[in-house]
Parts: sequence; C-alpha cells; structure tokens
Amino acid sequence: MLSNKNKTLLKKLAIERNILKFNIGKSVLTDNAIKNIENYLFKYELVKISFLKSSFSDPEGKNELMLDIVSSLKAEVVDKIGNTMLLYRPNKDAKDHIKLLKD
Repeated sequence: MLSNKNKTLLKKLAIERNILKFNIGKSVLTDNAIKNIENYLFKYELVKISFLKSSFSDPEGKNELMLDIVSSLKAEVVDKIGNTMLLYRPNKDAKDHIKLLKD
C-alpha cells in the first residue's frame, strides 16, 4: 500500500519522465496489450492506461476492467482520474529504479 507522500512522488515522476500512455479501446484487452504494458512496467515501473469510452458498455464495466488489469499486472494504482489510471510496480533491477520515501 502506497502512502500519500509516495503517491505524490510517483505522480510527479510520471509527469517529469513523460510516462507513456497506453490506450485501451473497443477490442478491450488482448494478451498482446497486457504483454506490452507488462514490459513497459518492468522497464520503467510507472505506466498510464487510458480507457476510451467505447471500451465499456456500462459504468460498472469500467471498474471491472480496471480491476482486472491491476490484478493481472500485480501493480498498485497510484492515481485514477476519469478514464485514466497511473500504475506502479517496483523493479529493483530497472535502470532508473524509483526510490520511494520511507513512512
């Protein structure tokens, strides 16, 4: 569980590092999309995922889809605004490993 200080730090880093945003559309989630997001998370530890309005047929579907992605990637949600969420998963072997603040 991330503290508020660490969430603030990660949001700031996402802006500074210009983190890539993956768009999920009508085809919903393919294995290839998950693999690409997984690889990006492994390398950079942070990723933005944006869901197009056509991704879900109802508002509950959006939450289910977001939860499915978070659980399949074993990542933590840093921030969720509208149809976009910022995910974090630590990787100590990453080139620019993110050092979180101690609580």
